[in-house]
Amino acid sequence: MEGAAMSLKMEAVAVTKRFGHHEVLKGIDLDVAEGEVVSLLGPSGSGKSTFLRCVNQLETIDGGAIYLDGELLGHQERGGKRHPLRARELARQRAGIGMVFQSFNLFPHLNALENVTTAPITVGKLDRVAAREYGLELLARVGVWDKATAYPAQLSGGQQQRVAIARALAMDPSLMLFDEPTSALDPELVGEVLDVMRDLAEQGMTMIIVTHEIAFARGVSDRVVFMADGIIVETGPPAQVIDDPQHTRTRAFLSRTH
Repeated sequence: MEGAAMSLKMEAVAVTKRFGHHEVLKGIDLDVAEGEVVSLLGPSGSGKSTFLRCVNQLETIDGGAIYLDGELLGHQERGGKRHPLRARELARQRAGIGMVFQSFNLFPHLNALENVTTAPITVGKLDRVAAREYGLELLARVGVWDKATAYPAQLSGGQQQRVAIARALAMDPSLMLFDEPTSALDPELVGEVLDVMRDLAEQGMTMIIVTHEIAFARGVSDRVVFMADGIIVETGPPAQVIDDPQHTRTRAFLSRTH
């Protein structure tokens, strides 16, 4: 991606994060280009999910910087110093980043359509008629248009996760983050969620995916990043990192997961 700085969608520079005395991220440098799909692999506790939460401003970084479309996230630079953004500006930045979690995090008292349209109405100020039409389009996009009036408790895990993806898409994000989106699903439901993600990738959505689905990462990713103990150990095309890893830690991890 050298020489293509103008096409960068997300840039993390020397990002650190600690919880108490435990340093979870130890200087992460990662660029993601416009339309690129990057999968993060690694053992539990390696910092993958924490990194996603830092990108989405759900966690405040302790050092370094993260940029989206060239804009510093979470802070504003004035007089050579960084100042935390106010809540309104933080919400504006976060609206440009869609995130799908392990647990579906749907509002149980709202039906599928209401889950999808709440943010466009309350944050995006879209009128209810337009929001309903838009919401139905998004539910159709993820293959659950016929479940618009169903509540989360009436949906399978795969259907709930597809509604969650539609909700994440509702604010028209420029970057989508997926944190182990299939880990809470029964095995027979995993494929329907991965199919939706494949479609998004084919449509040019910029995506960062934390996953243990090695075959999926190989098939959908432009680049695979292997993390361990808060650092990036190895990065490259799937054929290199997954099929011909260069680092002993990567080889050991993949030998356990295959």
